Amino acid sequence: MTDSTQRPKRGQVTMREVAEAAGVGMGTVSRVFSNVGAVAPATRQRVEAAAKDLHYRPSALGRDLKRRTTNNIGLIVTDISNNFYGEFAQGVLASAKELGRHVILCASGEDPATEREYIDLLVEQRVDGIIAFPTGSNLDAWETARAIGINVLFADRTMADLDVPSILADNLGGARRLTEYLLALGHERIGYLGGPSQLTTGSQREAGYRLAHERAGVPVIDDLVVRTRFTRDTAYASAIRLLDSAVPPTALLASNNILGEAVLAAVRDRGLRVPEDLSLVMFDDVPWARLVDPAITVAAQPAWGMGQSAARMVLTLDDDTRSQVVPVDVVIRRSAAARFMDTPVIGS
Repeated sequence: MTDSTQRPKRGQVTMREVAEAAGVGMGTVSRVFSNVGAVAPATRQRVEAAAKDLHYRPSALGRDLKRRTTNNIGLIVTDISNNFYGEFAQGVLASAKELGRHVILCASGEDPATEREYIDLLVEQRVDGIIAFPTGSNLDAWETARAIGINVLFADRTMADLDVPSILADNLGGARRLTEYLLALGHERIGYLGGPSQLTTGSQREAGYRLAHERAGVPVIDDLVVRTRFTRDTAYASAIRLLDSAVPPTALLASNNILGEAVLAAVRDRGLRVPEDLSLVMFDDVPWARLVDPAITVAAQPAWGMGQSAARMVLTLDDDTRSQVVPVDVVIRRSAAARFMDTPVIGS
C-alpha cells in the first residue's frame, strides 16, 4: 500500500492506480464500485482497502451509479490531422449533439500503449459507448469495457478475436474498381502502395487490387506491391522505392490519402509528371485531391456520414446489431491516362 507521506491529494487518484495497488484488472475495480457483476469477497475487500489507502473517490462513475449513464461517448481515432478521421469525428459530433451526448475525443497515433491508456480513461469515466479505430491490440481492455456494460463499436477496422460490430467502407470493392479502371486504360504494371496487412483496410484493399487483376487475367507483379506504415516519412520512402524499381509501374494505386500525398511528393522529387509518366489513383477524397493539377481519381469514402451513423449505432447496440458496410463512390478525374504498348516506362 502507499505510504501516508506519499499519498496524492484527494481527487488525483485514478481507477487504474487502484487496480495496480490491489493487483486486479480495471474491470474488477469497476465492478466493485458499480456493483455490476460478481466479485469474490476477498477481492472486493482488497480493492476497497486499496481505494481507502489511496484516498480514491469514484468521480464520474460514482455520480452516475443511479441513472447508469454519463451522456458521454468516447471516440478513439488514430491521427486527427488526417482529413478522413477529422471528417469522421465531425459526423460523430453532429449526431452526438442531436442526441444530447458529449464526445470525448482521443488520438492513439496507432500506438497500442496509448490506446490502452485511453480505453482505461473512458472505462473510468463510464462513457455510454466507445467508437474506435482499433490498433488490433489490447483485447483484454476491450473485453473489460464490454463486460461492465459499455457499448463498443469499431470503425474502419475489425479484430479477429473480438466479436464487436463495426462500420466499414467497401474497401475491397473500392480498390477493385480503381484497379479495374487502370487495367481498362491498358496498364499492366500497376503498383500498389498500401497499409499493414494486419489492418482491415490494408488487407481488404489489397485483396480488391488483386481480385481486379485475377478477373482481368493480368498477373500481379509482387515487386510492385509495397506495404508501409501511415507516417509521412515512411510512406515517402516506400513511394520512392516503387518509383526506383528496376522496371517501375506505369500506374499506381495508393490505398489512402497519406500514401497518395507521399506518391505525389516522390513523383515531384524524381522530376516526373502525373499522368504522363505515372497514372495515379487513390482511396479517400480529401480536399487537396480536387485542388492539385491534375485532380486525382479517387474512391470516396463517406467519412462524415460514417461518423454520424457510428454515433447512433453505438448508443443502440444489442445482440442483433450487425456490422455495416458502406458503399464508396469512384470519382474519375484527370490523374490517370491510357497506356499504349509503345509508351516507354519510367526510366527507360
